[in-house]
Amino acid sequence: MAESDVEAELARLRAENEALKAQRRQSGVLTFKVSDKGAVSVYGLGRFPVTLYQEQWDKLIAGVDELKRFIADNRDRLKKKQ
Repeated sequence: MAESDVEAELARLRAENEALKAQRRQSGVLTFKVSDKGAVSVYGLGRFPVTLYQEQWDKLIAGVDELKRFIADNRDRLKKKQ
């Protein structure tokens, strides 16, 4: 591969990387991906994705009402990320 081809590919990859970073920085936007190990990764909650296997997501989803009650009951002790 010629040096100019390498430089062009490097520039393309840098632009693609920046576009992906910008996409992930959008607050409130959740994206989902199946990981290499077959788990579900959720992007957009923080700096790193939250990755759980299907049965773990099922268990979490089943407990959403209990989680909501817990958060409501402890709202005065919980902090919000600014």
